[in-house]
Amino acid sequence: MDVKALLPGISITTITGLAALFLSEHYGAPAMLFALLLGIAMSFLYEDSPCRKGIEFAATFILRVGVALLGLRIALNDLISLGWETVFILILAIASTICLGVILSKQFKLSKSFGALTGGSVAICGASAAMAITAILPEHKDKERDTLVTIIAVTSLSTIAMVVYPIIVTYLGLNDIDSGFFLGGTIHDVAQVVGAGYSISEETGDMSTLVKLVRVSFLMPVVLVMLFIIKLNKNTKNNNTKATKIPGFLIAFIILMFINSFIALPEIILEPATSFSRFALVVSIAAIGMKSNFSKLKCVGFKPIVLMLVETIWIAAFILAAIWII
Repeated sequence: MDVKALLPGISITTITGLAALFLSEHYGAPAMLFALLLGIAMSFLYEDSPCRKGIEFAATFILRVGVALLGLRIALNDLISLGWETVFILILAIASTICLGVILSKQFKLSKSFGALTGGSVAICGASAAMAITAILPEHKDKERDTLVTIIAVTSLSTIAMVVYPIIVTYLGLNDIDSGFFLGGTIHDVAQVVGAGYSISEETGDMSTLVKLVRVSFLMPVVLVMLFIIKLNKNTKNNNTKATKIPGFLIAFIILMFINSFIALPEIILEPATSFSRFALVVSIAAIGMKSNFSKLKCVGFKPIVLMLVETIWIAAFILAAIWII
């Protein structure tokens, strides 16, 4: 690894990530969305530039580090504390949303991989899920464009949901526990779940955060299932051994999750690790933005947005129906 060659690109993506965090703290919008937009604005640094190798490194290796460290945010006790009925509902909601994405992508004449990417990001944990899923999907010419569109749309929809969903649960007269289950089971990104939940009550905030963390815990099982399907699908473009074997960052995620489940790690370890994970994802999203070709984004049309909107409405309706039935 030539550190000297990587340094310019890593420096510029890190500075962009810090700028995104600053803007997020002062204007209340998601840091990942700011990082992506700032990265797109600086995409000229990627072409024929000393920054190119470092940007590539940030978009791949730093991304995998950030996803792996997400394992420290999850404990198996979260699953147990919710009860099997609630967990089963979440499994059905996640699986049906991803399947809906794949089915509708075919109807909209979009790729199945795009349907899986959008369905997974809506069903699990927004931009973080999109980053993890795109890391294992086979390479194709529109992969980076699809990732950018997914992150922009899912982050925007999550922000809208943070504002609108608390109004909906109040109008429907849901109690604090049911409100927390709805918010945690439907809003895409963790930060927006926390914001929406605690805007209602502390009990709703606690419940919504717990439910959301359980959704996040399904990220690795979903990614592993997708890897298995890719391996079985002989017609997948660019299918090869390297693309289908389990990546190291998924193994690291699982190991860290089990460590966090069975060992009481001190906050002096957990807090810096989770903060670094978030920052690594922000930096890697900035790098992906820098690698983008904005002219391609203008050609995507409205179908991907409609697809993700339908997926968002579906998982919200599914969770709401489960609350009323049970």
